[in-house]
Amino acid sequence: MRILRTCPYLTLLVLALVTGIKSYSQTAKINIIQDPKFEMLLNEKRKINSSITVNDRYKVQIFYGTNEEAKKTLSTFKKEYKNLDGTIIYSNPNFKVWVGTFKTRIEAEKQYKEIVKKYPTALLIRPNK
Repeated sequence: MRILRTCPYLTLLVLALVTGIKSYSQTAKINIIQDPKFEMLLNEKRKINSSITVNDRYKVQIFYGTNEEAKKTLSTFKKEYKNLDGTIIYSNPNFKVWVGTFKTRIEAEKQYKEIVKKYPTALLIRPNK
């Protein structure tokens, strides 16, 4: 049986490579430079995502009609009520403007009484129920 000897040069080369890789590797420090507008965009997206779940929330429908009129109604509503969010929903063949996201009916009715003064055709609804 023949005994194989390792070449001393090969051993020295492997040892030098392993030592070199260890000594010149990068540190694990990461600096992320991010535009502040990106965080604002993420917050808006989170707000929109939280309002998508309409199954168990009450809303007030303030308009039912054409797309142009729905956009105008929503923009005037947002100027008057800055603390409430609103959205336009398409229901063939018309558009609806829904505002607010209320957890309880009592909370929705309080706001509904205020909204009905400016929008007399407003309805208190619970979508998908």
